[in-house]
Amino acid sequence: MAAPRALVRFKTNYAVSRKIEPFYKGGRVQISQNGEYMFCSCGTKVHVLCIATGALVHSIEQDDQEDITTFVLSNDDEILVTASRALLLKQWEWRENKCTRTWKAVHVAPVASMAFDPTSTLLATGGCDSSIKVWDVIKQYCTHNLKGSSGVVHLLKFHPDISQLQLFSSSMDYKIRLWDLKSSKCIALLESHYSAVTCLAFSADRETLVSSGRDKICTVWDLNTRAVKRTVPVYESVESVILLPEGVDFSALGVKEPGLHFLTAGSKGILQLWDASTAACVYSQPLPRHRADSEEEAGEHSLVHCALVPLRDEIVTVNAEHNIVFYDAQTLQLRKQFAGYNGEVLDVRFLGPGDSHIVVATNSPQLKVFELVTSDCQILYGHTDTVLALDVFRKGTLFVSCSKDKTFRVWRMKKTGRVVCVAQGLGHAHGVGAVACSRMKESFVVTASQDCTIKVWDLPQSLSAKVKVASPESLHAHVTEKAHDKDVNSVAVSPNDRLIATGSQDKMAKLWASQDCSLVGVFSGHRRGVWCVQFSPVDQVLATSSADGTVKIWGLQDFSCLKTFEGHDASVLKIVFVSRGTQVLSSGSDGLLKLWTIKTNECVQTFDGHEDKVWGLHANRQDDSVVTGSSDSCIVLWKDVTETELEEEQARQEEQMLKEQELSNLLHEKRFLKALGLAISLDRPHTALTVVKAILKETDGKEDLERNLLKLRKDQKEAVLKYTVTWNTNSRNCHEAQAVIQTLLKHEAPESLLQFEGIKAAVESLLPYTERHFQRLGRLLQATTFLDFMWQSMRLADAPRQDKDMST
Repeated sequence: MAAPRALVRFKTNYAVSRKIEPFYKGGRVQISQNGEYMFCSCGTKVHVLCIATGALVHSIEQDDQEDITTFVLSNDDEILVTASRALLLKQWEWRENKCTRTWKAVHVAPVASMAFDPTSTLLATGGCDSSIKVWDVIKQYCTHNLKGSSGVVHLLKFHPDISQLQLFSSSMDYKIRLWDLKSSKCIALLESHYSAVTCLAFSADRETLVSSGRDKICTVWDLNTRAVKRTVPVYESVESVILLPEGVDFSALGVKEPGLHFLTAGSKGILQLWDASTAACVYSQPLPRHRADSEEEAGEHSLVHCALVPLRDEIVTVNAEHNIVFYDAQTLQLRKQFAGYNGEVLDVRFLGPGDSHIVVATNSPQLKVFELVTSDCQILYGHTDTVLALDVFRKGTLFVSCSKDKTFRVWRMKKTGRVVCVAQGLGHAHGVGAVACSRMKESFVVTASQDCTIKVWDLPQSLSAKVKVASPESLHAHVTEKAHDKDVNSVAVSPNDRLIATGSQDKMAKLWASQDCSLVGVFSGHRRGVWCVQFSPVDQVLATSSADGTVKIWGLQDFSCLKTFEGHDASVLKIVFVSRGTQVLSSGSDGLLKLWTIKTNECVQTFDGHEDKVWGLHANRQDDSVVTGSSDSCIVLWKDVTETELEEEQARQEEQMLKEQELSNLLHEKRFLKALGLAISLDRPHTALTVVKAILKETDGKEDLERNLLKLRKDQKEAVLKYTVTWNTNSRNCHEAQAVIQTLLKHEAPESLLQFEGIKAAVESLLPYTERHFQRLGRLLQATTFLDFMWQSMRLADAPRQDKDMST
């Protein structure tokens, strides 16, 4: 074992390689016309995401930090306009994250809705003050002020035929108003709905309008006569309606005859396809989870928005849980899914044979599985209450989750990346708060509960044999043991599957035999509850972390405390061994991660990547990445950059040595200009001083210095001036500094000197020291003058005596 341990290189640093953070917390979602970007409102920001990778491209935020009430992207994808609670409208060049114009909305209450006309030149804003304003975006002035609505104007849409110059609006009186922008008057009032109108959709021939409402009906209007053609009862509160494009094959959805068909999205949480001519439901999406088909139960899963993305041939839906789903437009097959908001992250684990995915337990009954390359998110339904903990088997395809619903579930990832539930265990009297998998084979699972017990569950061979299961298999515990007097917070299985460790709120950790759950030993020493226990992958030691802010390493032979790491100012919630068991990573409730080297008891590095408790911490099998999850809703992937930093440092040192050798050669060859330029590029003030001293030692030193300084570029002169500030503080180097300053003042015009970067600070620093040097030189001159006078006086007194001696 000593041979491989000798090859271990301690880690010194981790860097954030990726951050999965909330990008949508409710409100508006809009897809760009080219289908490449998605715009989502998130509090004070509008996030721009690349749909292909799920990466956050831009985060647009107003200077006043006010919440953005709504936003709109122009039809040519060029202009983004945001409206804030400060009653300001801002126009953005979103690709450069640059605000090009800000103006007052003129509304006396926040803007609730906005819409661009088909040419992207007119912008309509609907306010909570019942008024509608129309703006000319190009000429930058308000063209119309339309009054007559009652309540909040929450819906605006321009007529698709720009020659009509008409605007449709709806407010809290449930009526659709048609405004003629030529006369600035309301020319029609479309009355059919008995609740809020949520969406308007126009047919391709621009002669038909479909409106949807929360009164569970959709109305088909003839725009020529402005009369109701048909009322379609849809039996759910509708939030969005989409008219299917003509000339596309929708036979997979049951469309047999040509004609007007539309999709609705609403409180049932599914898409439904309707034939406008017969008012019949042609297709209804199957329920994506086992739940009752009732509006009350579907409330949290209800759809709040849907839109057609023609260039991608996709339909995008947004639900109340902030999940954004992309479907194939012709078959409604799921293509991609994003999770806009994760809530409080309670646990996170790497998943998949190559750690290509992560599974996340958030403050909800659903699990989320993210594919790291594309950010595609699967949502796993099964638990009926909050999922509290996760663990993954060694191969990475089978994992376990436990929940407040008193159960745990076993999940399997297929080769396609899809995850299915294959087994569940029920038997605890309270919520299951901790779970651990066997390490050598996929043979058993250990669970720990708030009922103070631990249970060992054997897994049947069929689960690991990847046999197709119709429904989750029921598991039964073969051993149950009362482990602690208080809640069991953590459980771990040893690498050889023979031992189980538990940590509890009773301040103790205990060691158990996995075969029969007999007590082997007790670890006592923490002053507060134990949050996490972990076995070392190579040594016979156990690591524990506690609410007392310490991490302790215990020997498994005599149960004594071998090491204590102190450094966290708050509870240490999770620990994990890295570097083949020679180092420990810990995460705390203060949002910090700390890397400890066991041999030296040293905290190597502290990482600040979260703003709240870090509940989830897991290292991948390659031991080069770590994932953390926190109460701040962020999931951070950390990359081990020790090797990279070492290589960069070595390359930097080699380059430094080469440049120093080159500098030495240049000085030896008296090529002072190149030597000075190299010293400046290396940012070495002392080396530059050496060059200046070498120049001044030459026969025509001052002339050479002037000639070389004048050949420097402006940025190099700025650097030399900055160096002189440092040199001038020392009386031994002040002559060289003054020689440089003299040259610059003599040959540079005052106007050009004022353009130098940092000239003001340089002059302020140079003046006091220069005055001090001149005072010192003045005192020296006085002293030498007095010395000369004394010498002359001594010579005059001595002269007559010498003359007398010579005469005798």
